[in-house]
Amino acid sequence: MRTRVLRLASGPEKVIAMNKPLISKWPLKKIVNHRIIQEEESIAREVPLTVILNGQEFATLVCSPADVRELAVGFLASEGVIRTIEDVQSMSINENQGFIYVELKNPQPIAPSDMSKRLIGSCCGKSRQFYFKTDAATAKTVMSKTKITQEQCFRLMKALNARSEIFFETGGVHNAALCHPDKIIAARTDIGRHNALDKLFGYILTNQLNVKDCVIAFSGRISSEVLLKVSKMGIGILLSKSAPTDLALKTAVDLNITVAGFIRESKMNVYTHSDRIICQ
Repeated sequence: MRTRVLRLASGPEKVIAMNKPLISKWPLKKIVNHRIIQEEESIAREVPLTVILNGQEFATLVCSPADVRELAVGFLASEGVIRTIEDVQSMSINENQGFIYVELKNPQPIAPSDMSKRLIGSCCGKSRQFYFKTDAATAKTVMSKTKITQEQCFRLMKALNARSEIFFETGGVHNAALCHPDKIIAARTDIGRHNALDKLFGYILTNQLNVKDCVIAFSGRISSEVLLKVSKMGIGILLSKSAPTDLALKTAVDLNITVAGFIRESKMNVYTHSDRIICQ
Protein backbone atom coordinates (compact mmCIF):
# COMPACT_ATOMS: atom_id res chain seq x y z
CA MET A 1 0.00 0.00 0.00
CA ARG A 2 1.44 3.35 -1.06
CA THR A 3 0.27 6.35 0.91
CA ARG A 4 1.76 9.80 0.74
CA VAL A 5 1.06 12.32 3.47
CA LEU A 6 0.99 16.05 2.91
CA ARG A 7 1.10 18.33 5.94
CA LEU A 8 -0.12 21.85 5.26
CA ALA A 9 -0.12 23.47 8.66
CA SER A 10 3.56 24.33 8.81
CA GLY A 11 3.97 26.11 5.48
CA PRO A 12 4.34 25.54 1.77
CA GLU A 13 4.72 21.93 0.69
CA LYS A 14 5.68 20.06 -2.43
CA VAL A 15 2.82 19.33 -4.82
CA ILE A 16 2.00 15.62 -4.82
CA ALA A 17 0.33 13.83 -7.74
CA MET A 18 -0.57 10.24 -8.41
CA ASN A 19 2.38 8.61 -10.15
CA LYS A 20 0.31 7.03 -12.87
CA PRO A 21 0.48 7.69 -16.62
CA LEU A 22 -2.27 9.71 -18.29
CA ILE A 23 -2.22 7.40 -21.31
CA SER A 24 -2.63 3.66 -21.72
CA LYS A 25 -2.13 1.57 -24.85
CA TRP A 26 -5.00 -0.50 -26.24
CA PRO A 27 -4.92 -3.06 -29.06
CA LEU A 28 -7.60 -2.63 -31.70
CA LYS A 29 -8.69 -3.52 -35.19
CA LYS A 30 -8.86 -0.50 -37.49
CA ILE A 31 -11.02 -0.80 -40.59
CA VAL A 32 -9.85 1.28 -43.55
CA ASN A 33 -11.40 0.80 -46.99
CA HIS A 34 -12.61 -2.71 -46.12
CA ARG A 35 -9.16 -3.65 -44.80
CA ILE A 36 -8.56 -4.70 -41.21
CA ILE A 37 -5.35 -3.37 -39.67
CA GLN A 38 -4.09 -4.50 -36.26
CA GLU A 39 -2.94 -1.45 -34.29
CA GLU A 40 -2.26 -0.19 -30.79
CA GLU A 41 -3.81 3.14 -29.88
CA SER A 42 -3.24 5.67 -27.11
CA ILE A 43 -6.25 5.95 -24.78
CA ALA A 44 -6.81 8.56 -22.06
CA ARG A 45 -6.75 6.92 -18.61
CA GLU A 46 -9.70 7.31 -16.26
CA VAL A 47 -9.56 6.51 -12.54
CA PRO A 48 -11.88 6.94 -9.56
CA LEU A 49 -10.59 9.13 -6.73
CA THR A 50 -12.60 8.96 -3.52
CA VAL A 51 -12.36 11.94 -1.18
CA ILE A 52 -12.48 10.98 2.48
CA LEU A 53 -13.25 14.13 4.44
CA ASN A 54 -12.57 14.02 8.18
CA GLY A 55 -12.92 10.25 8.14
CA GLN A 56 -16.14 10.13 6.12
CA GLU A 57 -16.63 9.40 2.44
CA PHE A 58 -17.56 12.66 0.76
CA ALA A 59 -17.47 12.09 -3.01
CA THR A 60 -15.90 9.99 -5.73
CA LEU A 61 -14.39 11.93 -8.60
CA VAL A 62 -13.74 10.20 -11.92
CA CYS A 63 -10.65 11.87 -13.31
CA SER A 64 -7.27 11.72 -15.00
CA PRO A 65 -4.59 10.53 -12.54
CA ALA A 66 -2.53 13.72 -12.36
CA ASP A 67 -2.57 16.83 -10.15
CA VAL A 68 -5.08 15.11 -7.89
CA ARG A 69 -4.09 17.14 -4.84
CA GLU A 70 -5.06 20.32 -6.70
CA LEU A 71 -8.22 18.58 -7.91
CA ALA A 72 -9.28 17.76 -4.36
CA VAL A 73 -8.52 21.25 -3.06
CA GLY A 74 -10.30 22.93 -5.96
CA PHE A 75 -13.27 20.61 -5.73
CA LEU A 76 -13.72 21.21 -1.99
CA ALA A 77 -13.46 24.97 -2.53
CA SER A 78 -15.91 24.84 -5.41
CA GLU A 79 -18.38 22.98 -3.20
CA GLY A 80 -17.98 25.52 -0.39
CA VAL A 81 -16.32 23.11 2.04
CA ILE A 82 -13.15 25.23 2.26
CA ARG A 83 -12.40 28.85 1.42
CA THR A 84 -8.60 28.92 1.51
CA ILE A 85 -5.78 26.41 1.64
CA GLU A 86 -5.34 27.34 5.31
CA ASP A 87 -8.58 25.45 6.04
CA VAL A 88 -6.79 22.17 5.23
CA GLN A 89 -4.85 20.59 8.09
CA SER A 90 -3.45 17.61 6.19
CA MET A 91 -3.92 15.52 3.09
CA SER A 92 -2.77 12.00 2.26
CA ILE A 93 -3.05 10.12 -1.01
CA ASN A 94 -3.31 6.34 -1.36
CA GLU A 95 -2.21 5.93 -4.95
CA ASN A 96 -2.90 2.21 -5.27
CA GLN A 97 -6.44 2.27 -3.93
CA GLY A 98 -7.47 5.69 -5.24
CA PHE A 99 -8.27 7.44 -1.96
CA ILE A 100 -7.39 10.95 -0.84
CA TYR A 101 -7.79 11.69 2.85
CA VAL A 102 -8.44 15.29 3.85
CA GLU A 103 -8.49 16.62 7.40
CA LEU A 104 -9.78 20.14 8.00
CA LYS A 105 -8.55 22.42 10.77
CA ASN A 106 -12.04 23.45 11.83
CA PRO A 107 -14.47 20.95 10.32
CA GLN A 108 -18.05 22.13 10.08
CA PRO A 109 -20.96 19.73 10.48
CA ILE A 110 -22.42 18.56 7.18
CA ALA A 111 -26.02 17.43 6.85
CA PRO A 112 -26.41 13.65 6.50
CA SER A 113 -28.07 14.14 3.11
CA ASP A 114 -24.88 15.83 1.91
CA MET A 115 -22.75 12.90 3.03
CA SER A 116 -24.44 10.18 1.00
CA LYS A 117 -22.26 8.46 -1.55
CA ARG A 118 -22.07 10.39 -4.79
CA LEU A 119 -20.50 9.53 -8.11
CA ILE A 120 -19.31 12.59 -9.98
CA GLY A 121 -18.67 11.59 -13.54
CA SER A 122 -16.16 12.74 -16.11
CA CYS A 123 -18.84 14.52 -18.12
CA CYS A 124 -21.00 17.32 -16.78
CA GLY A 125 -24.76 17.43 -16.57
CA LYS A 126 -26.90 14.96 -14.63
CA SER A 127 -23.88 13.11 -13.25
CA ARG A 128 -23.13 16.19 -11.17
CA GLN A 129 -25.90 15.25 -8.80
CA PHE A 130 -25.40 17.94 -6.21
CA TYR A 131 -23.56 20.82 -7.78
CA PHE A 132 -26.54 23.16 -7.50
CA LYS A 133 -26.68 22.79 -3.70
CA THR A 134 -23.85 25.16 -2.82
CA ASP A 135 -23.73 27.46 -5.83
CA ALA A 136 -25.88 30.13 -4.19
CA ALA A 137 -23.33 30.39 -1.38
CA THR A 138 -20.12 30.15 -3.41
CA ALA A 139 -20.75 31.69 -6.84
CA LYS A 140 -20.02 35.39 -6.90
CA THR A 141 -20.37 38.43 -9.09
CA VAL A 142 -16.96 39.17 -10.56
CA MET A 143 -15.76 42.77 -10.28
CA SER A 144 -12.61 42.40 -12.38
CA LYS A 145 -11.69 45.37 -14.57
CA THR A 146 -9.15 43.37 -16.59
CA LYS A 147 -9.29 43.83 -20.35
CA ILE A 148 -7.74 41.84 -23.15
CA THR A 149 -7.18 42.48 -26.84
CA GLN A 150 -8.54 40.21 -29.52
CA GLU A 151 -4.99 39.38 -30.57
CA GLN A 152 -4.14 38.32 -27.01
CA CYS A 153 -7.19 36.03 -27.06
CA PHE A 154 -5.99 34.35 -30.26
CA ARG A 155 -2.46 33.96 -28.88
CA LEU A 156 -3.64 32.44 -25.60
CA MET A 157 -5.82 29.88 -27.36
CA LYS A 158 -2.95 29.03 -29.70
CA ALA A 159 -0.63 28.62 -26.70
CA LEU A 160 -3.17 26.37 -24.94
CA ASN A 161 -3.49 24.28 -28.07
CA ALA A 162 0.29 23.90 -28.19
CA ARG A 163 0.20 22.43 -24.66
CA SER A 164 -2.43 19.84 -25.55
CA GLU A 165 -0.13 16.88 -26.22
CA ILE A 166 -2.37 14.38 -24.40
CA PHE A 167 -5.37 15.52 -26.44
CA PHE A 168 -3.52 15.18 -29.71
CA GLU A 169 -2.43 11.67 -28.76
CA THR A 170 -5.77 10.45 -27.40
CA GLY A 171 -8.52 12.91 -28.35
CA GLY A 172 -10.01 12.15 -24.93
CA VAL A 173 -9.15 15.03 -22.58
CA HIS A 174 -9.88 18.68 -21.92
CA ASN A 175 -7.41 21.45 -21.15
CA ALA A 176 -7.75 24.60 -19.08
CA ALA A 177 -5.22 27.33 -18.40
CA LEU A 178 -4.88 30.16 -15.92
CA CYS A 179 -3.48 33.11 -17.83
CA HIS A 180 -2.44 36.70 -17.73
CA PRO A 181 -3.60 38.43 -20.91
CA ASP A 182 -0.13 37.98 -22.41
CA LYS A 183 0.88 34.50 -21.16
CA ILE A 184 -0.17 31.18 -19.65
CA ILE A 185 0.58 30.82 -15.94
CA ALA A 186 -0.49 27.20 -15.48
CA ALA A 187 -2.34 24.60 -17.56
CA ARG A 188 -4.12 21.45 -16.41
CA THR A 189 -5.52 18.42 -18.24
CA ASP A 190 -8.31 16.00 -17.38
CA ILE A 191 -10.90 13.74 -18.98
CA GLY A 192 -13.55 15.98 -17.37
CA ARG A 193 -13.66 19.66 -18.21
CA HIS A 194 -14.96 20.50 -14.72
CA ASN A 195 -12.04 18.53 -13.25
CA ALA A 196 -9.54 20.55 -15.29
CA LEU A 197 -11.03 23.72 -13.83
CA ASP A 198 -11.03 22.34 -10.28
CA LYS A 199 -7.33 21.54 -10.72
CA LEU A 200 -6.71 25.16 -11.68
CA PHE A 201 -8.76 26.34 -8.69
CA GLY A 202 -6.66 24.09 -6.46
CA TYR A 203 -3.48 25.51 -8.01
CA ILE A 204 -4.71 29.04 -7.28
CA LEU A 205 -5.55 28.26 -3.65
CA THR A 206 -2.44 26.19 -2.98
CA ASN A 207 -0.20 28.97 -4.27
CA GLN A 208 -2.37 31.71 -2.75
CA LEU A 209 -2.49 33.62 -6.02
CA ASN A 210 -4.21 36.94 -6.66
CA VAL A 211 -6.21 36.30 -9.83
CA LYS A 212 -8.02 39.61 -10.28
CA ASP A 213 -6.09 40.28 -13.51
CA CYS A 214 -6.32 36.73 -14.83
CA VAL A 215 -8.15 35.01 -17.67
CA ILE A 216 -9.22 31.40 -18.17
CA ALA A 217 -8.49 29.74 -21.53
CA PHE A 218 -10.49 26.58 -22.02
CA SER A 219 -10.82 23.82 -24.61
CA GLY A 220 -14.33 22.61 -23.90
CA ARG A 221 -17.96 23.58 -24.23
CA ILE A 222 -19.01 26.33 -21.82
CA SER A 223 -21.82 24.91 -19.70
CA SER A 224 -23.43 26.64 -16.73
CA GLU A 225 -21.27 24.50 -14.44
CA VAL A 226 -18.10 25.64 -16.17
CA LEU A 227 -19.22 29.26 -15.90
CA LEU A 228 -19.99 28.89 -12.19
CA LYS A 229 -16.57 27.43 -11.47
CA VAL A 230 -14.92 30.42 -13.15
CA SER A 231 -17.05 32.77 -11.05
CA LYS A 232 -15.98 30.98 -7.86
CA MET A 233 -12.35 31.63 -8.82
CA GLY A 234 -13.19 35.33 -9.16
CA ILE A 235 -12.03 35.54 -12.80
CA GLY A 236 -13.88 37.81 -15.20
CA ILE A 237 -12.91 36.54 -18.66
CA LEU A 238 -13.50 33.03 -20.04
CA LEU A 239 -12.13 32.11 -23.47
CA SER A 240 -12.93 28.88 -25.31
CA LYS A 241 -12.60 27.34 -28.73
CA SER A 242 -16.04 25.74 -28.24
CA ALA A 243 -19.67 26.78 -27.87
CA PRO A 244 -21.58 28.03 -24.82
CA THR A 245 -25.03 27.01 -23.61
CA ASP A 246 -27.80 29.54 -23.13
CA LEU A 247 -27.91 28.96 -19.36
CA ALA A 248 -24.17 29.61 -19.17
CA LEU A 249 -24.61 32.90 -20.99
CA LYS A 250 -27.56 33.98 -18.82
CA THR A 251 -25.46 33.19 -15.75
CA ALA A 252 -22.48 35.08 -17.20
CA VAL A 253 -24.63 38.16 -17.69
CA ASP A 254 -25.76 38.00 -14.05
CA LEU A 255 -22.27 37.35 -12.67
CA ASN A 256 -20.48 39.94 -14.82
CA ILE A 257 -18.28 37.47 -16.69
CA THR A 258 -17.10 37.97 -20.26
CA VAL A 259 -17.59 34.85 -22.38
CA ALA A 260 -15.91 34.43 -25.76
CA GLY A 261 -16.30 31.21 -27.73
CA PHE A 262 -15.38 29.64 -31.06
CA ILE A 263 -11.94 31.26 -30.83
CA ARG A 264 -10.17 29.81 -33.83
CA GLU A 265 -7.44 31.45 -35.88
CA SER A 266 -8.71 35.02 -36.48
CA LYS A 267 -12.37 34.58 -35.53
CA MET A 268 -14.24 34.64 -32.24
CA ASN A 269 -17.71 35.24 -30.82
CA VAL A 270 -18.06 37.52 -27.79
CA TYR A 271 -21.33 36.71 -26.05
CA THR A 272 -21.38 38.69 -22.81
CA HIS A 273 -19.80 41.81 -21.33
CA SER A 274 -17.92 42.57 -24.53
CA ASP A 275 -16.39 45.76 -23.06
CA ARG A 276 -13.51 43.65 -21.70
CA ILE A 277 -12.46 42.59 -25.23
CA ILE A 278 -10.54 45.35 -27.02
CA CYS A 279 -10.80 45.28 -30.82
CA GLN A 280 -7.80 46.89 -32.49
